[in-house]
Amino acid sequence: MTSRVIAIDGPAGSGKSTTAKAVAGRLELAHLDSGALYRAATLAALNAEIDIDGEGIVELAESLPVCLRLTDAGFRPEVAGVDVSQEIRSDRVTRRVSEVAALPQVREWVNRALRDATALHPRGVVIDGRDIGTVVFPDALLKVFLTAGTDERARRRLLQEGRAADEANVREAAGRIARRDRYDSSRQVAPLTQAEDALLLDTTGLSFEQQVDRVVELARKVFS
Repeated sequence: MTSRVIAIDGPAGSGKSTTAKAVAGRLELAHLDSGALYRAATLAALNAEIDIDGEGIVELAESLPVCLRLTDAGFRPEVAGVDVSQEIRSDRVTRRVSEVAALPQVREWVNRALRDATALHPRGVVIDGRDIGTVVFPDALLKVFLTAGTDERARRRLLQEGRAADEANVREAAGRIARRDRYDSSRQVAPLTQAEDALLLDTTGLSFEQQVDRVVELARKVFS
């Protein structure tokens, strides 16, 4: 059994990363953002102007390297020793990361890196993604599947980006999220799906603090 791993999965814009980070802080665990590694690999490929193919990206990622560095504040994405925490959130990376994440060779490389990273933290990790509980850590002590209505996820994503959550912007963002949901759920490799033993948490009507409280409560029951 994987020791002290909390797996938080869910669709785009469901608040996985922010919730996982807050839960990790409350429980004094490390937050491990699987998406950050996919984004860092995508950034490296775009900067190197190489074709988006699995073998080439993995070779580049291993040579630079692309990695998650454990710091006092948690895991930090790096490319060739440089902190890319902000750069991986750019539009150019966001537009291509799903394509990169769908490549089998890249997913295998990321999954190995994530499993290796968990061994670096003595207390355990809270890790978020789309296939953490089903593929990466199927034996995690706690699995939570976060979701929310499409419009609510769009609103949260706009606020996170510092954009106005007006009707037009929400409609546009909701369309992008719906397309991302269809892509992630239908891809052949590790599609977005809820693990059979994951607990479903619909956060549409919850505040951020309330959803964090729910996950922390569940974790304390499992780890007690």
